[in-house]
Amino acid sequence: MTGATILLVAGEASGDQIGGRLIAALRQQGYDRFIGVGGPAMAAQGLVSAFDFAELSLVGVSEVLRHIPNVARRARQVAALARAERPAAVVFIDVSGFARMTAKRLAGSGLPVVQVKAPHAWAYWPRRAHAMRRHFAQVLAILPFEPAFFARYGVACTFIGHPSLESGAGHGDRAAWRTRHGIGAHDSVVLLLPGSRGSEVRWSLPLLRRTADLLHAQDPGLVFVATTIEPVAARVAQAMARWPARVILETDPAARFDAMAAADVAAAVGGTVTVELALAGVPHVMAYRVSPLTAAIARRALRIRHYTIANLLLEREAVPELVQEALSPEALAAATWRLLATPAARARQLADFAELARRLSAGAPPSVTAARLITDLARAVDRPPPPPL
Repeated sequence: MTGATILLVAGEASGDQIGGRLIAALRQQGYDRFIGVGGPAMAAQGLVSAFDFAELSLVGVSEVLRHIPNVARRARQVAALARAERPAAVVFIDVSGFARMTAKRLAGSGLPVVQVKAPHAWAYWPRRAHAMRRHFAQVLAILPFEPAFFARYGVACTFIGHPSLESGAGHGDRAAWRTRHGIGAHDSVVLLLPGSRGSEVRWSLPLLRRTADLLHAQDPGLVFVATTIEPVAARVAQAMARWPARVILETDPAARFDAMAAADVAAAVGGTVTVELALAGVPHVMAYRVSPLTAAIARRALRIRHYTIANLLLEREAVPELVQEALSPEALAAATWRLLATPAARARQLADFAELARRLSAGAPPSVTAARLITDLARAVDRPPPPPL
């Protein structure tokens, strides 16, 4: 290898967690210097970040459009950093739009560019995959059907397994967390998950507040728990402190999966957290909303029937999905209550979650597989060409 440096870029909390585990695995491959953009998990593993990773945490057409000038500026900055530092590989974790912008600026640099967590081109505008063949040396997929899809467009793609399998979901301590917070073994706990982005928190907190009020009216004995992470933790804590229904708020990342294990049912703003809930064996309802502009475009472009990973892979609605106009406090409270009060519905979800876990695994831990593939790619690029015949 020409150097022991890797450049990595993540733009939100789930990508930062993936990046932290990936850096740890890359150290085992001999790399010792990590630059790019990331959050606290990647920083804890030694990443020196060029700017705040929250600048890349954008959802929806209207939000992206407002920030295009800054995103383009940051893409130029990361590309310049890569050209100056000449890392063994440039690795993007999710942030597919930013990855494309930056990868185009690295054309002709000779640097291998890797995308971890394939963009959802299979869900909308599939032909966007054509561009990936030109700019990405390898795509490391977290869903088992993605390699076959990208192969149709000539994109090198390998399934590494879903990162949530090594996140700690499913290993929380239910009894200890309940005891610590004075929750009885037979008390019913409803977990509220407002999302990890600022834009999600803005619309989800009023929704979850009203949902909690409706559930509390049905059963005053319910215990409400919420988990949150930086950079939205302060906003969530401030809002929930004013709620009529008391909520136990867990802000310690180390205890997040303990709080999840303590729950009997969850109402979750969609994303990676729905996979974590499934692996933790927590029956749940998924809620999501985007701007009217994004929704209008999505209706024309989307080629999928389901939104959650569980439903996509199982090809049925294992997890109730309340999206856009179908989402209201009344609908979310009713769906959550149905799971809480109907043992058969809970049992069906738990059986589906066991099947999901099997489908999400590729054998070895995803970070270990990813680190090995990145190392192999870097060595292949670094290897001198064979002598002429």
